[in-house]
Amino acid sequence: MHSLGLVGGTFDRFHAGHRALIDYGLSKCQRLEVWLTSDQIAQAKDSRIESWSERSQKFVESIAEESSRISIHRLEDEDGPAPWHENASAILCTPETLVGCERINQIRQSNGLESLEILKVEHVIGHDGKPISSSRIRQGEIDRVGQPYLPDDVGKANLILTKEVESNLKDPFGKLFEGPENDTSVAIRAVLEETFGSQGPIIAVGDVTVKALQDLGSPADIALIDGKTKRQEWEGASTIDTSLYDKNLTCKNPAGQLNADLYHACKGAIEAWSKENKTTIIDVDGEEDLAPLLLHPMAPLGAAVLYGQPNRGVVLRWTGFDSKSRCRELLAAMDRD
Repeated sequence: MHSLGLVGGTFDRFHAGHRALIDYGLSKCQRLEVWLTSDQIAQAKDSRIESWSERSQKFVESIAEESSRISIHRLEDEDGPAPWHENASAILCTPETLVGCERINQIRQSNGLESLEILKVEHVIGHDGKPISSSRIRQGEIDRVGQPYLPDDVGKANLILTKEVESNLKDPFGKLFEGPENDTSVAIRAVLEETFGSQGPIIAVGDVTVKALQDLGSPADIALIDGKTKRQEWEGASTIDTSLYDKNLTCKNPAGQLNADLYHACKGAIEAWSKENKTTIIDVDGEEDLAPLLLHPMAPLGAAVLYGQPNRGVVLRWTGFDSKSRCRELLAAMDRD
């Protein structure tokens, strides 16, 4: 049993892999020093990583029962105190950080210090056989225990709206920005102010919302239209400029359903933005009203989904753990055909 072990990492969106690393460390060491990368290092890696204060707070909450054996510190460089730490006798790593630990031991030897015992912890595997990682969680692919946000049959079966799910969708699913129905720009301006500087993507569902964003010179990164408003043909739909988008997709989706065609179109749009930074407009033959139930589970954390609320304004819902989990529950509750 080591008296003190060292652990370093970003620890963004504390997940099952982090938990396994800490648990193993506590099984081998009486105490752990956990060094969380500074904001400067973390932001250089991915600007969506949470701040040091947020990460450290969530880390403390996640290891509350063992907090007396763990101290948290700020890591300002690649190695931290490991090359010269005189009290530590062990260091934890995962497969991709093993080389770094071996290099640290070489430095320690040149400093006249004993090598640290390297305690390697294998990755925790998610539902798809791939390791759970913070980057995959930020991308929205999996939750913090490695499970998907979409039920297995989504994209295969036709999902049909039930009365129970419909009742859960009556209230605005997000923050309502009110504005007159005859001037959508009032609500949209407030939304743009709220989303300014966000990592995106901005996803707009509905012709009126898509057109209002275009009119203000801020077209959505992903847009879904069906030529209607309030389930009636809308003459303004013809003025939507589809040439503003890198990709134009079409699909069919009956009212009150979520079918495979719509699923694949939404998936393609999300992937185009995430992998190629390309924008997409999806023209739906039928209705796109229920599309947010697919978009939230597929979108990266921090995406903004907008849709119109008839006679009231525009609703903004940020994609986060809560929206993804709620959509997963609603999708599971829909009927299958």
